[in-house]
Amino acid sequence: METGKLTNEIVKSAFEAWQKGDAALWLSHFTKDAKLYDDGHSRNFQKFATEAIGHERFTSIDKVENNGRSIYGKFHSDTWGDFKTYFKFSINEDGKVYQLEIGQANY
Repeated sequence: METGKLTNEIVKSAFEAWQKGDAALWLSHFTKDAKLYDDGHSRNFQKFATEAIGHERFTSIDKVENNGRSIYGKFHSDTWGDFKTYFKFSINEDGKVYQLEIGQANY
């Protein structure tokens, strides 16, 4: 998949790890206490990462916003099927993601 639209290097690296199904590399981009919100609802980040990675992936990047920290695109989940989604990354001053917001997108 073309990742040229991803302008934030931390997000791009995390995204590429997600797409490859590399849980260790994905998790290395996050703080130990990273928060996850799924359609606004708090979820366990570690559980999500270990259960979803390798079974879910973007099939297209349709738009990128917020200085490269918000990705919108088509998504495939082995469990939930195909839909549009967003991943919004909040990054601290140390270059680690401390919060990830995900959910179904309408655009």
